Amino acid sequence: MDKYFLYARKSTDEEDRQVLSIESQIDELKEFAAKEKLEIVASLCEAKTAKEPGRKIFNEMLKRIENDEANGIIAWHPDRLARNPVDGGQVIYLTDRGKIQNLKFPTFWFENTPQGKFMLNIAFGQSKYYIDNLSENVKRGLRQKLRRGEWPSMAPLGYFNDLKSRKILVDKREARIVKKLFALYATGDWPFYALANRCNRIKLKSHYGHPISASMVQNMLKNTFYCGVFTYKNETYRGSHEPIIQKRLLDKVRKVMQERGRARELKKHNFPFLGLMKCANCGCYITAESQKGHTYYRCTKKKGKCESKYLREEILVEQMRSTLYTHSIRDDWADKMLAKLDMEKERNEQTTQALAKEKKVELEVIEKKLENLLDAKLERVITTQEYLTKKDKLVNQKVLIEEKFTQLRGEGLVWLEPMREFILASKQAKKVATSRDPSEIRQFVKNIGSNFLLKGKTLRFEAHLGWGLAAQKTRYSDWCPRQDSNLELLVRSQAFYPIILQGHYFNKISQNPK
Repeated sequence: MDKYFLYARKSTDEEDRQVLSIESQIDELKEFAAKEKLEIVASLCEAKTAKEPGRKIFNEMLKRIENDEANGIIAWHPDRLARNPVDGGQVIYLTDRGKIQNLKFPTFWFENTPQGKFMLNIAFGQSKYYIDNLSENVKRGLRQKLRRGEWPSMAPLGYFNDLKSRKILVDKREARIVKKLFALYATGDWPFYALANRCNRIKLKSHYGHPISASMVQNMLKNTFYCGVFTYKNETYRGSHEPIIQKRLLDKVRKVMQERGRARELKKHNFPFLGLMKCANCGCYITAESQKGHTYYRCTKKKGKCESKYLREEILVEQMRSTLYTHSIRDDWADKMLAKLDMEKERNEQTTQALAKEKKVELEVIEKKLENLLDAKLERVITTQEYLTKKDKLVNQKVLIEEKFTQLRGEGLVWLEPMREFILASKQAKKVATSRDPSEIRQFVKNIGSNFLLKGKTLRFEAHLGWGLAAQKTRYSDWCPRQDSNLELLVRSQAFYPIILQGHYFNKISQNPK
């Protein structure tokens, strides 16, 4: 009597990705064996694709057949045995040698004759054709997704894959954190490990449930996906997903990353104001040290003898608190300024529409260039490498134009919203002054001025233009004459505008502007 191995296989371990499970195959095959009165020596099963040779259990089964442990195989269909010519050829070769006397399938007829082996070979060929055709269909669908600007893999942190719509959507909580990380790193004060520690303190984890590491933060800050562009197999695409950050912020992060080179080493002590100030007497940086439970700041004296004195951190913090109070705008003045900005935005609506129309024309030109570039590649006028290089440049130009186009359509003139943020930030200064976190106070103070000097026991600095006017308590009428014509001049000034672009401390304001 012939002896059989029962063999069941599916392509993946995921239950929802396979129509016929291994358990159901085994049940069906056992019923079939009982009906046909076939002796089963062993039941073998594995979850691995048969597209390529190298299945461990399948190869062990063939070796056991070589050792005469059985002379037949029971399977659901020939495609369970092989979907590649190597495994299919092994099965047919063993039947030629007489090692395999019978192959039994509930859904396929086989007889150990030349005609039967010919039909079996055709069944293996059909299985090979099916999986090859399926691969081409998948590749074609993938190319179509890329043309639509859809990322074909798992969404990065800040996004999630929506199974219902099959789109990548923004995770509002994670997106706020990711945007904050970009803004903090752009200041140049936050190394990767510090940002990773910040993420872990708020219990942010990767999509796989792993803690955020410094290398993960570095890869995140390099990812162009967050500004609406992604690269797949060395080709750049304009994504259809909603960007979390603007490209200019990503460019600033890249510049800081190049300048830093690598993450700073973890410091033994936490001195929040280290690296902020210089000595007014000799120009050396101010260093810090801990003595008897207190932190003192002093000149490094690297240039020689210096008469500057020590300053306790508590006194320095109080001076900074006083500075923040001094540079805050009265709430009633701020409210009047915000009302003026609303009027200015409405007045310039027609101008922004004209500018937006120009940007739309520029976008159409870029689109036409991309079409011509693709035609040139298809007609082999240019090489693939030339096509990829030029396409990458055009896509990045398109992103910048789209950002300007969106900004013009949504906000009117570019300076209006930064000015609004400045006024809100100035109102926020009083709240920051009450903070118990020295790092938050340092960051706010750093953004309102530059050239911080410690003269004796007094902190001095040069306030940026807008903050300087706020500190002078300039009258409201001096801020807004002639329909706010000087507000635009104020924001566009080189001394002020970079502060607004940093803007990482505005997140709390945007969440609760009151």
